[in-house]
Amino acid sequence: MRKILLSMKILGTISCKTTSTIKNEKTMQLTPKIKEILSHLETIQVFQGKNPLDISRKNYDAMAQQLSGSKEAVFSIEEFNIPSKNHQIPVRLYRPKGKTSNSSAIIYIHGGWFISGGYETHDAIARKLSNETEAVLLFVDYRLAPENPFPAGLNDCKDATAWLINHAKKLGIDVQKIGVIGDSAGGALATALSLELGSQLKFQVLIYPASDNSLSTASWENYKNGPILNKEWGLQAWNWYLRSKEDMTNPLAVPVLIKDFKKTPETLFIIAQHDPLKDEGEKLAQNMKNSGVSIKKSLYKDMVHGFMHMGVLLPETQLAAKEIAAFITKSLEK
Repeated sequence: MRKILLSMKILGTISCKTTSTIKNEKTMQLTPKIKEILSHLETIQVFQGKNPLDISRKNYDAMAQQLSGSKEAVFSIEEFNIPSKNHQIPVRLYRPKGKTSNSSAIIYIHGGWFISGGYETHDAIARKLSNETEAVLLFVDYRLAPENPFPAGLNDCKDATAWLINHAKKLGIDVQKIGVIGDSAGGALATALSLELGSQLKFQVLIYPASDNSLSTASWENYKNGPILNKEWGLQAWNWYLRSKEDMTNPLAVPVLIKDFKKTPETLFIIAQHDPLKDEGEKLAQNMKNSGVSIKKSLYKDMVHGFMHMGVLLPETQLAAKEIAAFITKSLEK
């Protein structure tokens, strides 16, 4: 059953900070606005957190909603389920202002360490990108670990993408103008998706993507205590997501292990300077380039992981959205 969402209530917000994170901030050069954001996160408390996983999910929900700023109006938002083999996949379909037919389309795969995130954490981002790119955006609320470890979330993303391609004409979408965007853990899922379905995709955008479960890079060493992410929780999240030794060495689960990207469409990488995922994102970009994929890589100076959620203070959020739109427009002209 479908329902039209014309307005949405913005819920409260939350994050937390440790003493080690505060110490780590003093060793790096952070802008006043980033410092203001991190100080604000320190003041927020999770309401009725039942366990560490529940606290983490509520923390992400609140942080993203509060820091995203005001939400842009779009033409419409539809919420419905896509039937899969043994379950239903919840999705939202965003339509931008001013574009009603023969549209391009984006499959958006959200971040959250494979264990959190959903509609409300990314609603502001989805609206902004749909409007900026003038594309229909299909947001996939895929199944999360640890309740549903790999490959459940990836399978949901693949099934949702296949559904969009098969229903493109009915939806007013040009089947030759479909691509994928993934942020953080969603970047890992998007990379695996495009590896298998890339011949049907025109473009890919990876925003500070996760790609390596070892967390052994220099940037992880530099930023193991934050800001935003920390190594201890990152390892826990990967362990929840990958439950077997086979999964831990599966390139579809760990994209840095991929050797052949022959189906991958041209890809834009958005990388943040003060991000533990910086080095693995750059490694993934180099691996794609070595495999013959056309890539563009943009390093956002002074930014931290998750800056696309921080539009309330950071102009870089809008700058990145505009860069993504320009990249997609150029890709669709080829």
